[in-house]
Amino acid sequence: MSDLKNMNNDYMIRRSQVVKPGTEVSKPQSNVTGPSFNDVLNKIQSGEGVKFSKHAIDRLNSRNIALSEEELGRISNGMDKAKSKGVRDALIMMDNKVFVASVSNKTIITAAMDEQLKENVFTNIDGAVIV
Repeated sequence: MSDLKNMNNDYMIRRSQVVKPGTEVSKPQSNVTGPSFNDVLNKIQSGEGVKFSKHAIDRLNSRNIALSEEELGRISNGMDKAKSKGVRDALIMMDNKVFVASVSNKTIITAAMDEQLKENVFTNIDGAVIV
């Protein structure tokens, strides 16, 4: 029974450290303009335009690659051009960013930029597009 009492005390201590209901939590201020990461992620997941695989989303996050609406449009246009030429898997180069994409699924498979591009070999592609 004393173990149960200790567990209950631990729970109450931890619970008291959580913000109490009705208490306002201040959000950090941001100077970033444009759509939020969540807005872009929701658009990606909704199936509108270009989609991203889980692996690609992990790479975007781990490599701090941010994409604007304009850049997503450029990638989408690049995929459309690749599809019109019969490309199935494309390397899409845009500024200092590179994406490997499944053109038929309109899905980005992976992403890299700057330093990750040095001495890198891209396989399983049958076309390249510069946007």
